[in-house]
Amino acid sequence: MAAEETPQETKVSDRGMVTIPADLRQRLDIEPGDKLRWKTDEEGNLSVEVVKQRYGAFDDFEPVSMGGGGSETHDLAGHEDDFAFSENY
Repeated sequence: MAAEETPQETKVSDRGMVTIPADLRQRLDIEPGDKLRWKTDEEGNLSVEVVKQRYGAFDDFEPVSMGGGGSETHDLAGHEDDFAFSENY
């Protein structure tokens, strides 16, 4: 934080929650799903690191066709008449 900026305050709720001021969220690019990592030092000073959580674990993987006409999601492999594998019952 630059020296000329006025410190911002937020109140801790009875459930231990705090609101990050909107201008800080915008400046630090904090979005829903991101995490905050809290650390303290020996003097009791608190620091917070923003951990970006924008993508799922498999977002970089390319989808692979499993065959069929696109609406089929399983390979029934001979179980077409089995109740457990049927979508028609």
